[in-house]
Amino acid sequence: MKHHSIVWHKNVKKRHSIVWHKNVKKRHSIVCVHVFSLWAHSVNCLDRHVHTCPERVALIWERDEPGSEVKVTYRELLEMTCRLGNLLRHRGVKRGDCVTIYMSPCPLAVASMLACARIGAAHNVVFAGFSAEALAERIRDARSSTVITVNQGVRGGKVTELKRTVDTAVQSCPTVQQVFVAMRTENPVVMTAKDVAMEEEMLKEDVVCEPAAMDSEDVLFLLYTSGSTGKPKGLVHTQAGYLLYAALTHRYVFSYHDGDVFGCVADIGWITGHSYSVYGPLANGGTTVLFESTPIYPDPGRYWEMVQRLKINQFYGAPTAIRLLLKYGDQWVHKYDRSTLKTLGSVGEPINTEAWEWYHSVVGDGRCPVVDTWWQTETGGICIAPRPSDPDAEIVPGMAMRPFFGIKPVLMDTEGKVVTSNNTSGALCIAQPWPGMARTIHNNHQRFTETYCQPHPGYFFTGDGAYRSKEGYYQITGRLDDVINVSGHRIGTAEIEDVVNQCSAVAESAVIGYSHNIKGQGVYAFVVLKKSVEVEEADVSRQLTVMVSKNIAKYACPDCIQFVQRLPKTRSGKIMRRVLRKVVECELNGLGDLSTLDDPTTVQEIIQGHRDLLSKQQQQ
Repeated sequence: MKHHSIVWHKNVKKRHSIVWHKNVKKRHSIVCVHVFSLWAHSVNCLDRHVHTCPERVALIWERDEPGSEVKVTYRELLEMTCRLGNLLRHRGVKRGDCVTIYMSPCPLAVASMLACARIGAAHNVVFAGFSAEALAERIRDARSSTVITVNQGVRGGKVTELKRTVDTAVQSCPTVQQVFVAMRTENPVVMTAKDVAMEEEMLKEDVVCEPAAMDSEDVLFLLYTSGSTGKPKGLVHTQAGYLLYAALTHRYVFSYHDGDVFGCVADIGWITGHSYSVYGPLANGGTTVLFESTPIYPDPGRYWEMVQRLKINQFYGAPTAIRLLLKYGDQWVHKYDRSTLKTLGSVGEPINTEAWEWYHSVVGDGRCPVVDTWWQTETGGICIAPRPSDPDAEIVPGMAMRPFFGIKPVLMDTEGKVVTSNNTSGALCIAQPWPGMARTIHNNHQRFTETYCQPHPGYFFTGDGAYRSKEGYYQITGRLDDVINVSGHRIGTAEIEDVVNQCSAVAESAVIGYSHNIKGQGVYAFVVLKKSVEVEEADVSRQLTVMVSKNIAKYACPDCIQFVQRLPKTRSGKIMRRVLRKVVECELNGLGDLSTLDDPTTVQEIIQGHRDLLSKQQQQ
């Protein structure tokens, strides 16, 4: 399976010559199959479509301001990619290097990803909402010598200084030798000695760029995701298996057909953007939407106005956004024609039944199947979803339901044994490998095996819990570790605690996730102040919000900060976070055994403090 030759072999003779190396005729047929898999990404996403339909629209850049979309054909995208690929090569980027990309969704961002793939360099796309410190940490871990960015980002009518963030980040990144800067706005930008005016230099390059020959298991990209420790994990995805899986899941889960317009509104800084805004749709020769804005800019009808204007057929969004738009009422949906929609998708976290029903009945007029998809950065693509299946097969609201081809989910009990019965819950694992799975954690394979392979030997441990119904359908019940999901963004509680504890007034802290009506989960911080420091709690709260925003991102900021005298700890000093979760969720009857606590009276103090905080918030 290493080169996936079985996938391509039967169709080798049908492939167009542009797919093959200029010396392909000198090779034996089985070697041709190998060569095809070596160039899978850039060639399969661009060249072969340019050969058959060069003027087909590849990208629709849905810019922040409605009605200002930009359409890019496959021919134009290939030219853009080749120019940038040549520029990177001429500026010293080699096969095996890792290029960090810090950009909002736009055609140049996609071209940057594909240009890296074309010359054999890995890309490391960092969400453009991350702070300079978070960006720097990812650059250092990836050991990038090259960064690609834009002067400014535009989102929701607001301008963000992306180039300025990069300038701050690279000051603590000794490996960075050059920064390519594109211009998103007309506002001038201060260039440093390391900076390269990307668009200017691209125009000097040839429009033909020979694709590098890569092995199927060579690295395609790194993508950092939060873990239960404070340090993000740089998950590694490789060449052949990832694209195969992204393309198949895109086509079959969403029932994508040639000529459809696919609208995935995820940012390219996340795996959803990688697999279903870029690689999956382009591998299938599709037209894919790059969404730069927010669901409520300039008003809560933005998504549906876009659906009408761009004639979108498949819409793939997050439960957080669906719950938010539900609150604004049906009128913003009914205002626009959504008759082109054929499939609605949900991603990022489990969707609650109320949001599912509204999505299906109001947005989809009761005629579009809602595919609630479960997968992770680690899986590379969708693993459990209601489709593909018989068109008349039932879809249960709020359930991912059915495993995709080749995915064999299993549930584990607390003793590490496989649960064979239905109508039960357990730790969700996968029993056999699949093409899209991550291969390792960059620079730390031991952490990869400890995180995913050792908890249940012989199985891939997802870190999620799941319920299997009596019919054998799967429903995701949430994280089992200290990772929380805020508006579809996974963040480790330890990562937030690390920042909170850096405050000079803070002695220690504990961060948990709690149920949030809009975000899915909110961030709740319990903070113990140093006794030797005299400060106002309100001042500390403001300071902590600024620190978390600066060091991680705004979405990681605590929604609630409760100051406590002590944290509930066992006699060995371990903080009992399960007790804190129960308090915040007001499940006081489920506090469980408190006999191992060093001082059980701590819990009563925290319960009263939580009640006081709720009362204060209600008065405001």
